[in-house]
Amino acid sequence: MTRLSVNINKIATLRNSRGGNVPNLVAAALACERFGAEGITVHPRPDERHIRYKDVFDLKAEIKTEFNIEGNCQEQKFVELVLANKPAQVTLVPDALGQLTSNHGWDTIKNKTYLQEMVKVFKDEGIRVSIFVDPVEDMVEAAAETGTDRIELYTEGYAAEFGFDKNQAIEPYFKAAVKAREVGLGLNAGHDLDLNNLAYFNQHIPDLMEVSIGHALISDALYLGLEETIKRYLAALKA
Repeated sequence: MTRLSVNINKIATLRNSRGGNVPNLVAAALACERFGAEGITVHPRPDERHIRYKDVFDLKAEIKTEFNIEGNCQEQKFVELVLANKPAQVTLVPDALGQLTSNHGWDTIKNKTYLQEMVKVFKDEGIRVSIFVDPVEDMVEAAAETGTDRIELYTEGYAAEFGFDKNQAIEPYFKAAVKAREVGLGLNAGHDLDLNNLAYFNQHIPDLMEVSIGHALISDALYLGLEETIKRYLAALKA
């Protein structure tokens, strides 16, 4: 079954808006685990506007499920943070400085040599590597040549199109997933997946191993409560 990793960036955003330590990020992560989440994801950025570098150390010391750290490996401080904490997985995302949220995958053809070097840095330390990519078969194929273990499909395009034409929305992702299988890559997905579109995506994407969901899940928890929300996302992955 596809694993659910909960991205807790938005909990950190709420905490930082007031100062202090409410809500407590570690307590929230442990609650997510207790309610059934099979992983915790964080995406620290240089300005620490949500996840702080210290949070990563605090979380690593406490969580029991898989820890996934996302970020831009072109930032040396990010690389050092990952190597110091040795999460189960690092997801390499090509964010620009000051970018509001992730909005594109790597050009794995243009950046293949660089990505080969960075993948080796992390894999040499026993860290599983996933590369954030758009649903383009050529990009998936080139990703395999970097030595990465997995790719994460950037799903904003699917989410935006889902309400208009499900078949058209899913088509490039299905093709990318088939290509990932052909070239021996594990498959993750994330960005704007929610309770409306998650089950359909999971049902139509072969070999999907993990989804990372933050903004929609934390927003739903405002109305449903965190425990009920996680249960519903897990149910969508079982549908």
